[in-house]
Amino acid sequence: MGDVISSHLDEAKREIITVQTREVMRKFGRLYEQQYAVALFNKVRFDMEGGGGPQPQLLHRKIPLENKSIFSGSLFQYLEENKKWRNRFLFVPDSYKINYYASKASYDRRLHPKGTINCAGYKVLTSMEEYLDLFSNILPGTKAKDGSSPFLKCATQFPLILWHPYAHHYYFCVVTEKEQQKWHAVLQDCVRHTNDGLSEENKVQTPAFTDAVRLYRQAQGYFGTWEMMCGEPTQILSNLVMEGLLPELRELISPRLKGKLHERQRNWMLVSDAVYSLVQGQCQAQYEAVLQKCEASCSSLEASIRTDIDQIITAKEHVTNKIREVVLPKAEKLLKVSIQPYISSILDALMEPTSRGFSEVRDVFFGELVDMSKNTLNEGNKESVAQDMDKISILAFHPVKMQSCYEKVEPLSLEGLQQRFDVSSPSVFVQRAQILMREQMDNAVYTFEQILHQSLESQGTKELCKTIQRCQDRVIKKFDYDSSTVRKRFFREALLQIFIPYMLKQLSPSCASELPRFQELIFEDFSRFILVENLFEEVVLHSIMKDIMMAVKEAAIQRRHNLYRDSIVLGNSDPSLHLLGDNPSIDWAGDYGQSQEEVDGAGEDTKGDGGDSQKRGRRMKQVVSMIQVEGSPVLANESCMEGPGVNDIPEEEEEQQKDGDGEDNSDEKTSADKNGSVSPKALDNPLGLLNDSVLKEEEANKEQGENIVPVKVESATQSASAEEETGKGGDSQLMVEEQPPSNQEVSEKAFPPPPPPPEEILSGATETSPESLPQAMTDLPPQEDSGFQSPTREGAAVVKDVTRSTAAPQPSEGHTEGREMSVSAMRETETKTSDSQTRDQY
Repeated sequence: MGDVISSHLDEAKREIITVQTREVMRKFGRLYEQQYAVALFNKVRFDMEGGGGPQPQLLHRKIPLENKSIFSGSLFQYLEENKKWRNRFLFVPDSYKINYYASKASYDRRLHPKGTINCAGYKVLTSMEEYLDLFSNILPGTKAKDGSSPFLKCATQFPLILWHPYAHHYYFCVVTEKEQQKWHAVLQDCVRHTNDGLSEENKVQTPAFTDAVRLYRQAQGYFGTWEMMCGEPTQILSNLVMEGLLPELRELISPRLKGKLHERQRNWMLVSDAVYSLVQGQCQAQYEAVLQKCEASCSSLEASIRTDIDQIITAKEHVTNKIREVVLPKAEKLLKVSIQPYISSILDALMEPTSRGFSEVRDVFFGELVDMSKNTLNEGNKESVAQDMDKISILAFHPVKMQSCYEKVEPLSLEGLQQRFDVSSPSVFVQRAQILMREQMDNAVYTFEQILHQSLESQGTKELCKTIQRCQDRVIKKFDYDSSTVRKRFFREALLQIFIPYMLKQLSPSCASELPRFQELIFEDFSRFILVENLFEEVVLHSIMKDIMMAVKEAAIQRRHNLYRDSIVLGNSDPSLHLLGDNPSIDWAGDYGQSQEEVDGAGEDTKGDGGDSQKRGRRMKQVVSMIQVEGSPVLANESCMEGPGVNDIPEEEEEQQKDGDGEDNSDEKTSADKNGSVSPKALDNPLGLLNDSVLKEEEANKEQGENIVPVKVESATQSASAEEETGKGGDSQLMVEEQPPSNQEVSEKAFPPPPPPPEEILSGATETSPESLPQAMTDLPPQEDSGFQSPTREGAAVVKDVTRSTAAPQPSEGHTEGREMSVSAMRETETKTSDSQTRDQY
């Protein structure tokens, strides 16, 4: 492997890499310094003048995953050095960077991981066919011969592949489809999180960086969206360099690659990964130097801004008006002909899947609260509430439970419009919508936590179920408002991302020659904060903003996607709630009972030679539970082993000539980190509609006058909790569900003999009084609380499970009239959906 890299990356090639990286960073650095001063001026002006949109109703958690990890478990990884599949233990911390170890014993001993995967810029593939299609495009112009075999043969039929256009590829596989689905959800979440880009909390560095990258690409002729605008700054800059460098190197190196087609493609990927590593190291050093230079001048720039801010604003408005006189007529003509006819169709394409996704978020959140209310009816104490809240508190970061929400957005397509407006891929908008969905889910959960905790502290265990219902209704109303606000902002931003680059591309040739003369109207002292290029883009943006705002407003008036009208703008409608916003996250298990982590981690030494992240990993609560494989053998210490049936997999001719010596020792060596710093980062839906068959059956029972006797219900959440606790302490094997208890066990536990006659389980609906909420909350439409009803039981049949098909409260279409919550009803066991099964299992 090293010979391939060294033979193709000689001193001449490395010099080409260094020169081109330095040139890209020089141009970027100049743009970054200019945009840094502009971003600093905008921040100071915003701080002094204030502004912003409507205040959100939900609270925001500052550290969502404090002392928590996402997932850990074992699967099989393909090792390219010996072309074998080996068992590996993967640990996903709160940073979403995947650490993989030779075994769980290595992880438990706090040894350094064999490698770390930064998933930014990666794609998660679940079939070899999909991977080979992408892999075949690595070397354009070459085709494989008919009947040629690929270099990689998967040990099982359930692969998981991490693919990147520049960096190293990772190959994993599992033995069951359920494991593949679970790992796929986890890996997708890692990609989604690391692709989220730069933090929006930094009001200077983030806009300066993004504007500098955008202006650099526009200078190269690329005006559209960019898929590789993801990850940390160093990763984005490396992608920027590789975008122009890689084609040049491919022309120089690909003719010298020898062997079969797949072997040449494989060697080229090794070379590309090595080049990417070199570029990233050089970009990091040069970016840090530029950033340090800008930070050093920050205080003097800010002092100049605060001294002359009125004069700077006046000068900026004067120059903007001059530019508007030249640009606006051309922009309006372009708008009328090429953009206005497409706004409504693009908006519809964005709104349909996005609204379904936020609707599913609402349903999932409501479903968890339904399970909690059922458990409260059974137990009726703070301990059961604490157990449920301990799980609900991490709901937004549970990739498996959130998967149904994310899947609703994935059908988003801009086909037919994508090429016209130079949109590289809709994945940019899909991932952004999914991140917003996760944020809204966590805000709803955190707000519910704070309200419920305050109610329990003041009221105790008296009428627990009614307390939960009141808190639930309060949060659902706030979620509906915030969901509308977030979605409308997302639609506006997405439309701007689509149309602005197109307009700039069309207007720049005719306007570029006229812009330099406007620079003479700016005083030299103010020239650092007023750039003609930025003013030109602002004029173009404002020219189209009116049409976009009007289109989103009309969509809200149509009541198709449960959006609030623009006239409904709430201020601080619940001031007592926002006082809780600075409170830390609540340790439910610690405050109301012993937590599972304390049971699992009793007597565990937290000191060792490992890093801080590994030390914290011993105390972290895992978001996604591990489940023991049914019928699988228990392996002591889970030593490194070969994949199933790997001896039956025919390897390439070179591998067949080798003997098996040294295979076991290969796993004991600490391999170099293949990724590390190298890998880069870039409500029109029925909300809980009632089950018609259940309603008809309920009406028939009432007419017949049947006796209804309440029976204790064992909720799905309790069974899932027991299942999760069982899987925590064991060795980390490949995972599926544990076998549920037999019908006889459940029957003896829930229904003492003799069995009662056929009956229905009914819980009355509670009603929230308006007086229990703050006065300002009466501005929002009222809702009714929903009751819970179990399926009927015929004869001596046993209720095995309670599905989560209780209807969620419906948001109103216009949001100006009273809103009523549908009466919830439980479906029969036979009508249990696959979504509710997945939610209960995990």
